[in-house]
Amino acid sequence: MSQDNEPSSQPAQAGGFWQGFETWKAPPAKEVAPLPTVGSKAPSSLQLPLPDGRPTLIVFLRHCGCPFAEKTMKTLAMISEKYAKVHCVAVSHSSAEATDEWIPKVGGLWFADMIVDDQRDLYAQWGLGIASTWHVVNPLTMWSAMRLAKDEDIWNRNATSGSRWQMSGAFAVDRDGTVRWAHAATAADDIPNLQAAVDSLGVEPEPRPERTDPKLGLPRTGFMGQKS
Repeated sequence: MSQDNEPSSQPAQAGGFWQGFETWKAPPAKEVAPLPTVGSKAPSSLQLPLPDGRPTLIVFLRHCGCPFAEKTMKTLAMISEKYAKVHCVAVSHSSAEATDEWIPKVGGLWFADMIVDDQRDLYAQWGLGIASTWHVVNPLTMWSAMRLAKDEDIWNRNATSGSRWQMSGAFAVDRDGTVRWAHAATAADDIPNLQAAVDSLGVEPEPRPERTDPKLGLPRTGFMGQKS
């Protein structure tokens, strides 16, 4: 898929904070495991088997359309280009269709993989449950969304799938399956420091040789386990 790299004013598909009524509905409750701690063994599943012999950076996103999810995805994509030895994985709880539509709009996956977890089982396995009202809607979060739009041209996009109440987070896991860095969002606008996560893995930058200019914006849109 191609990508328009020209900066824009508020995009046509963007909308207000209260758009996407379906995404405001509370999702079904799940049994949520304790949050993995640094030094513990990472959870493993069929969707995300660990360890797999590679240092892995896992990012659990907010719903597709959230500006904070977009900022996080852009950062993960950049890291996937800069650190060839790190397996970068994004997890979406929006539907596969909504996720596939969202990926090229935010710049593509680059060299990261995407897992669709629309039943939120992985989120629960990794200790990420349902957020409070203050977590999602508070004055600082609203202000942060406005600043992100003004400063980085990242807007709240139309959202048709996922839940605004699902907590986000990120984890760094070494090649032996041990958690080296963990972060559960304390608010909707709490964007994880993915550079700190990579640093915890002790991996030196090693750019992909086939990519010479990260500003070219060549989106990789395949899902984990599929070729793109």
